[in-house]
Amino acid sequence: MLDHAEPQEKQRSGRSLPVRTGGTLAADAVLRAAREAGRGAAAADRDRRLAPAAVTALKEAGLARHFVPRRWGGREGGFADLITATALIAGQCPSAAWCGMLWAAHGRYAARLPEEGQRELWGRGPDTLIAAALTPPAGTARPVPGGRLLDGRWDCVSGADTSDWILLAAPATDVPAPDTEVWVLAVPRREVTVHDTWHSTGLRATGSNSVDVQAVFVPDRRTRPLRDVLAAAVEPGASPARQASAHLAGTAMFCAPALGAARLALRSWTRWAATAPAGRPAALADPAVRRVLARSAAEIDAAALLLERAGAGADAEPTAARVEAVNRRDAAVAAELLVEAVERLFRTGGAHVRDATGEVQRAWRDTHTVAAHGALRLDAAAGVYAAWREHETAGEAEGEGGAQGVAAGPRGAR
Repeated sequence: MLDHAEPQEKQRSGRSLPVRTGGTLAADAVLRAAREAGRGAAAADRDRRLAPAAVTALKEAGLARHFVPRRWGGREGGFADLITATALIAGQCPSAAWCGMLWAAHGRYAARLPEEGQRELWGRGPDTLIAAALTPPAGTARPVPGGRLLDGRWDCVSGADTSDWILLAAPATDVPAPDTEVWVLAVPRREVTVHDTWHSTGLRATGSNSVDVQAVFVPDRRTRPLRDVLAAAVEPGASPARQASAHLAGTAMFCAPALGAARLALRSWTRWAATAPAGRPAALADPAVRRVLARSAAEIDAAALLLERAGAGADAEPTAARVEAVNRRDAAVAAELLVEAVERLFRTGGAHVRDATGEVQRAWRDTHTVAAHGALRLDAAAGVYAAWREHETAGEAEGEGGAQGVAAGPRGAR
């Protein structure tokens, strides 16, 4: 495991270290999913939807069951494993990787529902595809006998059309006050209307459309306060993912498709740069082009190391405030590195590299779209990181003062 920049030993949370990391994604199944997604990547981008074969391959790779509790046949897997698999699939089709990563992540959230609600989702098997719209909350979830009545419209619900269930976050009233409870409600896909609204520049095949729900009754067994879904939950002996907060490795997971997209851009750009046109030397004969290759490749590798460290830290210390603060910082910085690397490749490639049907321009669009996600904005991550450092610095200063006082006491007494 790669160590965090901050000292590890004195910062160990000691609250609830995991006793296992859970099952792992099968490498051969992930490779098959990547290849299947890659075969249809251009068509998926054009048609704005994943092919059924790609969806099936993602499911067969075990992404949907990755964080599902073992009692339902799930894997209770780790974060590092998912980040690696997501980046691998994104190296062929970032849209497929985005959907697969979210199906895994949303299974982790659904595992916070009451037991009977979980049974409804996974009683027939762990490979249920779950979409979600949790932030910002929308609509209303008014309390009624036995449950809640859900109304509203939510935007950017990735994979909604191909999912079996959708998690929706809504306040309890239509005039929410600062202390109004927000609820997460699991709704069957058949009770949700999907509107074709996703016409984004990048991640075009994710189907991140808007959905609406009109007066749908959701029983209590399929509801949970949003704060309980997102917060860390200390469960001795549970897998890291069962204990972790939403932000512990969530930002690194969001960034992983951009890592794969950047690798795709680099691979395609390098083929162009190494190919000599008739009667002319290859672009790589130019020292300036070599510098572009070296710098962009190094930035992509640096981002990969940051995300690798984030996954390892989350698996090792699922409830540590330090790990969450560092991971959010590192994912945001990794996203910036990936954008810079791909931007440089896009600018220096030839006209054919920037062609509307080429891999580099598609990867360029996808990388920018991933990096624009609110979870990867450095300002928010920097605020969390600075607050943690301030708290730690204050604690260290207090400890030093106490130590000095103890030392001074005996000397003064003498």
